[in-house]
Amino acid sequence: MNQALTWTLKAFTELTTQELYQLLQLRQAVFVVEQTCPYLDADGADTAAFHLWASDSTGDMVAYARLFLPSASANYSRIGRVISASNVRGQGLGRELMRRALAWCQQHAPQQPIRLGAQVYLRDFYRSFGFVEISSEYLEDDIPHVDMERAR
Repeated sequence: MNQALTWTLKAFTELTTQELYQLLQLRQAVFVVEQTCPYLDADGADTAAFHLWASDSTGDMVAYARLFLPSASANYSRIGRVISASNVRGQGLGRELMRRALAWCQQHAPQQPIRLGAQVYLRDFYRSFGFVEISSEYLEDDIPHVDMERAR
């Protein structure tokens, strides 16, 4: 990345309305519009998540991930909604986003594995971080996915 980025991580209750608007806008721009996949992005899970993002020097959100700590129903951390804006792809920002997401999960739940649902075409990207497949391929919103896990 050539430009200076500001990294932020907040719980849902800490988000400003502007930050919430920006993260929803970025997720919809890529997952709904770019990938032509109409689905309910506001799925009710954001309130239990931590939100990690990078903003560029103009204040635009250019990368984002949704993070979950282990819970009573899941004995693993989870990374989801991993995204980078189309105008910054190919500059290593996705790798930096994942590095930061993994570090946060390991810091807050060091004994627990980390899971994610990967779009199949990104399998090798996640493998490069130590994730292995733990499911068969399945369709989620008509996009092929596979569940992956990284041991603690």
